[in-house]
Amino acid sequence: MAFTHEIRVTWGDCDPAQIAYTGRIPWFALDAINAWWEHHLGDGWFQMELDRNLGTPFVNMTLDFRAPITPRHRLICQVAPTRLGATSISFRVNGFQAERLCFEGRFTCVFIVAKEFRKTPPPADIAAMIQPLLEPDPV
Repeated sequence: MAFTHEIRVTWGDCDPAQIAYTGRIPWFALDAINAWWEHHLGDGWFQMELDRNLGTPFVNMTLDFRAPITPRHRLICQVAPTRLGATSISFRVNGFQAERLCFEGRFTCVFIVAKEFRKTPPPADIAAMIQPLLEPDPV
């Protein structure tokens, strides 16, 4: 079951068209992924980088927009890992307002030794935490 993260969209997130500025939508999705890490691992990206020497820079982001996002309702982001590779992890993030799908996103990042910026397999404890949470995308 996907993890749910609620975002309060504000007036400051909007453009002159009175909808969320396009550049904010990846930020909303990344905030939801960071919240997923905090919920399941106990650490977000900041702590992973500084305390675990583990980074997860993104190598791919894809967003499909389905409906405008406005400040009228909370943005509910559903986050699920979809694939755990030898050195990478992929996430699905779907954003909803008032039960209406606003965006669908796919995000892939690679695990790195942060101080060396060198690709690495996920630590065994993290891989073990992720594995049962995988929700592969349908083909």
